Amino acid sequence: MRIPFFRSRLFKRTNILSVLCVALISGLVLASPAKKDSVDKSDLRKILTPLQYKVTQEDGTERPFQNEYWDNKKPGIYVDIVSGEPLFSSVDKYKSGTGWPSFSRPLVAANIVEKEDNSFFMKRVEIRSAGADSHLGHVFNDGPQPTGLRYCMNSAAMRFIPVDKLEEEGYGEFLSLFKKDK
Repeated sequence: MRIPFFRSRLFKRTNILSVLCVALISGLVLASPAKKDSVDKSDLRKILTPLQYKVTQEDGTERPFQNEYWDNKKPGIYVDIVSGEPLFSSVDKYKSGTGWPSFSRPLVAANIVEKEDNSFFMKRVEIRSAGADSHLGHVFNDGPQPTGLRYCMNSAAMRFIPVDKLEEEGYGEFLSLFKKDK
């Protein structure tokens, strides 16, 4: 009489080896350091305001029309409040009427990560910073041309650096965006 494979010793050995491999790999992943620029959550609670922490670390959303940058018209760039990664430029900012700062495209695409978000009974695309994994906001397909995208961001997730401070704060490479003769 033939024993089915799933009841055989070979299956049991294979299954045990598979479980051990998965456990070993999981342990390595969990034990590996997060991102080299990451900051401990308890330190972030001391550095960030309660709203900045809620938005960036707990995927919160600030109130529309009652946030720092929704109506900011000054030239400059917006960086991640946690890591300082350059995210958006005032050159690509536009008035969307939503009450949150909106941009047609990221300043440095590599600093933006898109993630599926199925919260609130809808399917959306969440935007997070690549280095700090901060929740920034969402992107929608109802923006202006040429991209047709609306990056709807939380002011609390960003810090604005005006053009006259770019060089001083280490973002001089973006000064050319604001030259009149570009």
